[in-house]
Amino acid sequence: MTTKIADIQNLLADLISRYGSLVDYLIIRLEESEGTDIVLRGDKLETLSEGVSIGGQIRACYKGGWGLSSFNQLATITDRIEEAIAAARMVGDEETILAPVAPVQAICHLPLTGRNPRQISIIEKKQLCDRYNDLLKDIDSRITTTSVRYADSSQRVIIATSEGSMIEQSWVDMEMRFAATARNGETVQTGRETTGSRKAFEDLTDLDNQVKSAAQRAISALSLPSIKGDIYTVVIDPILTGLFVHEAFGHLSEADMAYENPDFLEVMTLGRKFGHEELQIFDGASPEGHRGSYFYDDEGVPATNTQLIQNGILVGRLHSRETAGKLGEAATGNARCLNYHYAPIVRMTNTWIERGKTPVKDLFSDIKQGVYARNWLGGMTNGEMFTFSAGEAWMIRNGEIAEAVKDVTLSGNVFQTLADIEGIGDDFYWDESGGCGKGGQNGLPVGCGGPSLRIRDVVVGGE
Repeated sequence: MTTKIADIQNLLADLISRYGSLVDYLIIRLEESEGTDIVLRGDKLETLSEGVSIGGQIRACYKGGWGLSSFNQLATITDRIEEAIAAARMVGDEETILAPVAPVQAICHLPLTGRNPRQISIIEKKQLCDRYNDLLKDIDSRITTTSVRYADSSQRVIIATSEGSMIEQSWVDMEMRFAATARNGETVQTGRETTGSRKAFEDLTDLDNQVKSAAQRAISALSLPSIKGDIYTVVIDPILTGLFVHEAFGHLSEADMAYENPDFLEVMTLGRKFGHEELQIFDGASPEGHRGSYFYDDEGVPATNTQLIQNGILVGRLHSRETAGKLGEAATGNARCLNYHYAPIVRMTNTWIERGKTPVKDLFSDIKQGVYARNWLGGMTNGEMFTFSAGEAWMIRNGEIAEAVKDVTLSGNVFQTLADIEGIGDDFYWDESGGCGKGGQNGLPVGCGGPSLRIRDVVVGGE
């Protein structure tokens, strides 16, 4: 997109005018991105790259059928439009139903609060990775493996639709990941930390304590006893709450899962009670400064805040224009694509549980024997079932935090777990480390957050 923006917009408007009447809906998305990727694994530099990507995609809808064509040469755009239209007309045999949105003319830029990583030399970025890698290795001689990953990207997107929208958006995203593995004989433990930002390169330059903590947790866990697997009352910290609400509940709120599966739609019936009357769950791209924030989604729908659960009752879900239209609900601005190679699908943005009223220390009161879990190592979900590994954990005895334990996994059914929430803390933390995967589109930046939670009857795996 080295061509002037005005010339690009005129070109897109002409193409929309020429081809828009051949289908029910036509959208052209052009994208220009550049970024840095650095990966250190131990003393080996695995990746050191900078790249530029320029391309676009055409999406056409005719009688409910979709055609998609992507390209990286603007000179071929006419051919690609005709391909997408031909594909849509070939498969369409029903009715095009898209939730209505007002046409938009806008130019939007997510502002930075500090240095732009795209103006930082790759040498300085590599030196930052080296420093953090040295911190990991120097914690203890029992650290056998370390890894540091740095990534940044700058994206500029222009969207034009047959309904009259012309939107330009741009933003910068950054992420760093750290891991340290410790070994003592046959015992192996790993500590991890991840962070991200859409604000300033400085957000990544003062992470020494966070990096050291990953290695220190790995070392400490070598000598910790494994927890005895059982059913416990559990208190989780805000980071685990954010992971839980994103992975275990957020994906179930994405409406493409519902309208394609009548049985699941019945489970996710609006108005159904899911939990504690104090429970409030939201998703939204409109809160400023988070990694899942933007002004318009990849269909040109304005960003919103969507309440999913209100006072423990399911009141909303996340939509593209198509899912909203088919379910007779309002579009929520949640159609997102990783880049121009992929069609937008329903994705979370920033997902959170609202802070509660219970002082955090009171969440532990009267727990005779339970578990306090913080941070995360990993996890998986399968429909409504989930399993997460805690980054660190302690036993709770008689209302007090007691000895540290390791190998703590938390498992359950998300709907039952929501119903088993007994207390919602008055604290809150935004975790900007998320990279979400769905439909082959992995690493899409998201945010998640929440307060500490007290949950009864959690299946805790261990020995």
